[in-house]
Amino acid sequence: MKILIAPLNWGLGHATRSIPIIRHYLAKGDEVVLGGDGESILLLKQAFPDLRVIDLPSLELRYTSDPKQRGFYFRALWALIRFTIADHYYLRKALAIEHFDLIISDNRFGLFSRQIRSVYITHQLYPILPKRLRFFQPLARIVHACIYKRYDEVWVPDYASTDNNLSGWLSHGRRFDKKVQYIGPLSRFTFPEGIPNICRSDANYPIVAVLSGLEPQRTLFEQELVERFRESTIPVLIVRGKIGSPRSTTRIGAVTMIPYLSDKELLPLLMQAEKIIARSGYTTIMDLETLDLLAKAELHPTPGQSEQEYLATHLASRCK
Repeated sequence: MKILIAPLNWGLGHATRSIPIIRHYLAKGDEVVLGGDGESILLLKQAFPDLRVIDLPSLELRYTSDPKQRGFYFRALWALIRFTIADHYYLRKALAIEHFDLIISDNRFGLFSRQIRSVYITHQLYPILPKRLRFFQPLARIVHACIYKRYDEVWVPDYASTDNNLSGWLSHGRRFDKKVQYIGPLSRFTFPEGIPNICRSDANYPIVAVLSGLEPQRTLFEQELVERFRESTIPVLIVRGKIGSPRSTTRIGAVTMIPYLSDKELLPLLMQAEKIIARSGYTTIMDLETLDLLAKAELHPTPGQSEQEYLATHLASRCK
């Protein structure tokens, strides 16, 4: 079977949670082709250097430095419309040249086809908008439902239980769609051979911060953490989430910063840490859940991103 797997380039989360799916199909002997753009596809190229890559249209979006992200959502709406049309047009052109048996799209709205089984991955069946835009929330949910109903299946990376889950009301609303399947959390730390039995890393960082997300908020969060910990009496590691940056280490006081670490490099550092600081992005939450590390987590939502604000509140009792 020939499969196209394409995550959205919005931070690194959509790409990293595609990793266990890619591993699954490769283990079955299927042919996997990667599709995407930006740092997300760079990450997947590093993880799977032997796989062929199709460059897909880019979603050009940046947050603002405004904590309330005024105006961002309206700009994002028009950018998403253009992006979705471009994605769907590009897919039609690609299918005229080669055949796929399955398309798996992680939050790329336009990668569906009537001729080929198409799967859509999302943890937000019921998007939550900021308070000032809450009037439009029913419309946003209807529009999103119209999008994912164009796919043959909708995979939700969460537990089906309405009482014990990670995404809360984002994916456990009152309506039920037969296309929706709850497939359990997806994590890059799910290895075919099981989680590696790694005892300790040579490096010892009681506090590890893992960054990702759109600019400039990623950089602002990094600067905030440097100021917070530069005079610390204990070592702090910041993994900056910069895939395309040179692999060099920077030290500012007690803080050590490194652009990026592979999964197997990062894993022992997370397991040894006393505290893990990160955005409350859903993929980060799934990683921490898989490793049973949510109790060590200090989660900070991206300012103005209502989904992350909701997740931080939803999981507050399970985190530091």
